[in-house]
Amino acid sequence: MLDALRTVRGILRSLRIYYGNRRHGPAMDRLYAQFVRPGDLVFDIGAHVGDRVAAFRRLGARVVAVEPQPALAKTLRLLYGRDAKVAIEAAAVGRTPGDIDLRLNIDNPTVSTASADFIAAAAGAPGWQGQNWGKRVRVPLTTIDALIAQRGAPSFIKIDVEGFEAEALGGLSQPVPALSFEFTLIQRDIARACVNRCHALGYARFNAVLGESQTFEHSDWIAAAALLRWLDALPPEANSGDIYARLG
Repeated sequence: MLDALRTVRGILRSLRIYYGNRRHGPAMDRLYAQFVRPGDLVFDIGAHVGDRVAAFRRLGARVVAVEPQPALAKTLRLLYGRDAKVAIEAAAVGRTPGDIDLRLNIDNPTVSTASADFIAAAAGAPGWQGQNWGKRVRVPLTTIDALIAQRGAPSFIKIDVEGFEAEALGGLSQPVPALSFEFTLIQRDIARACVNRCHALGYARFNAVLGESQTFEHSDWIAAAALLRWLDALPPEANSGDIYARLG
């Protein structure tokens, strides 16, 4: 009962953060409008409390929202379950299908993870104090390729899976027009691996957003090598953000 109350409290806090800021939604819409048109299909991998789902729907896209954490998948169903253009997949996304242990951060559900390396990197790191991944749940594991086979090819994929991004990209064998993935500076190696994977898939242009600014760091899109140099130069206090990749 206590764990359930802590989870509800964490979800309510996330809902206030991601839905309570009036400027947050319009800023996301301006950002994602560069990739998403009415009628497009979008994959939101690591949908959390669904603020990106809301942005994609405001832009007229159909959305596959993928979220492994049971409490957050239930939240997504409450928010979007009646929307015929939102499909909710209660699964993690990785390199191969199967199942996997998800480590739950009960007090902060938006940073639950399937990556033991992420938990190790966060231990004692500035800005990550007090996190507790004390509960495990076994969840289904799918791949982006499997989602494409089932749902169709999206025009944009957003990936935010708390240190499991390289595994998720490992399950994509053909590029879509554009995608984004979260990075954290406690795991620059994972970010580098994701950039290199995107480059190997054929993505030629990159950009980045720090934190929740929803503003690109570079006025022009840059090559993978330049993006990696920028990533290496970031100070630790920059903490996290999202890297965007597009074809040609």
